[in-house]
Amino acid sequence: MSESRQRPPFKGPRWIITLVALVTLVVITALIYPPRNSVTCYMFSGPGCQLYQQFLFVPSRELTDTEAAAQVVTNEIMNLPESKTSNPKIAFMFLTPGALPFEPLWEMFLRSPAHTSNYFVGRDIHSHKVAWGQISMVDAERRLLAHALIDPDNQHFVLLSDSCVPLFDFNYIYNHLIYANLSFIDCFEDPGPHGNGRYSQHMLPEVEKKDFRKGSQWFSMKRRHAIVVMADSLYYTKFKLYCRPKMEGRNCYADEHYFPTLFNMIDPIGIANWSVTHVDWSEGKWHPRLYNARDITPYLLRKIKSIQLAYHVTSDLKKVTTVRPCLWKGEQRPCYLFARKFNPETLDRLMYLFPNYTSLV
Repeated sequence: MSESRQRPPFKGPRWIITLVALVTLVVITALIYPPRNSVTCYMFSGPGCQLYQQFLFVPSRELTDTEAAAQVVTNEIMNLPESKTSNPKIAFMFLTPGALPFEPLWEMFLRSPAHTSNYFVGRDIHSHKVAWGQISMVDAERRLLAHALIDPDNQHFVLLSDSCVPLFDFNYIYNHLIYANLSFIDCFEDPGPHGNGRYSQHMLPEVEKKDFRKGSQWFSMKRRHAIVVMADSLYYTKFKLYCRPKMEGRNCYADEHYFPTLFNMIDPIGIANWSVTHVDWSEGKWHPRLYNARDITPYLLRKIKSIQLAYHVTSDLKKVTTVRPCLWKGEQRPCYLFARKFNPETLDRLMYLFPNYTSLV
C-alpha cells in the first residue's frame, strides 16, 4: 500500500487571493445593486436586473401625493407577470395624415404569416387634429396604443409613419421583437439647446432637469410599457403644459421628449436607448433625408441593414458623439428593422427589390 501524503501548505502568490476576493466583491455588489446600464445588465443575467426594478423609485425627496399615487400604479404594472398567450402578435401602428402610400409593400411584407385577409380594411382610427411638435402628436400615439391594447394577444407595439418601409422579412422582425427583453425606445441626454435647453423649471418637482431626455418618436415597446403609457397622467400633464413650441422662448417638442423622459425615470434598464427605425439626419436640416426613386439601390438598403452601432450627437458646441453597440440579448445585431423617410415614388422600385433586400444576407 502506498503511504498517504499530507498536502503541503499553500504557497501561491498573494495577488491570486486578492484577485479572487475582488471578483467576489464585484459579483456580490452587482447582485445587491444591479447595474442601470442595459449592456451590463445582459452580462449579469435577468434576475439581477429584475431585482433592480424593485428599487426604481427610491425618492431623494418627499413625494407629492400625486407622485406617490403614480409610482404605486406604475410599480404594480411593472411587477405584473408577463401575460401568457398562445398567439402573441405585433401591433403595427401607422401614424399617417391620410392614405398609406406604401400599403402594397406592407401587404407583401405581411403575406409571410398565415393570413389571407385584407390587413388594413376597417382598421382606420380617426384622430383629432394633430399638429407637428404639439402634444397632439403624443395624443395620437397614445390613441393608437389604446386601440391596439384592446387585443390581449398584442404583445409588442411598433409606431411607424406613412414613409416607413420594412428592412427584413416578417419572420425575422417578429422574432426580433417578440423575444426581445427590452422596449426599443430612443433615449439620450443632450445638454445642448435642442435637448436640456428645452427643459422648463415648471416641470418641477416631478420632472427634474437631470432626468430630461431626448429621442426619436418612432418607438417599439413591450405590452407592459404600453400599459404604463396608458396609466400615466402625471408626467403626461407636465409635458402637455410645459413642453410646447414657443414657450418661454424655447421650442420644446413633446413627441421628442415625453417617452424618453418617462422611461428614463421609471425603467431605464428596460429600454434599449435606440429606435429600430432608421432615419438619415446627415444633411443637417430640420427634417431627415427624403429618399427618392433614384436613391433606391440594393447597396443603399444593404448599407442601412448592416448598421450595428447606434450614434447620438449632442446639440451643443462640443458635438459629443456617443456610440453603443445594438445588442439583442447580449448578441450584436443590426440596429434597424425599418427605415424612413421614403418618397411614395419609390414604391415600385422597393416592391421589385423586396424579395432580395429583406433577406438576411
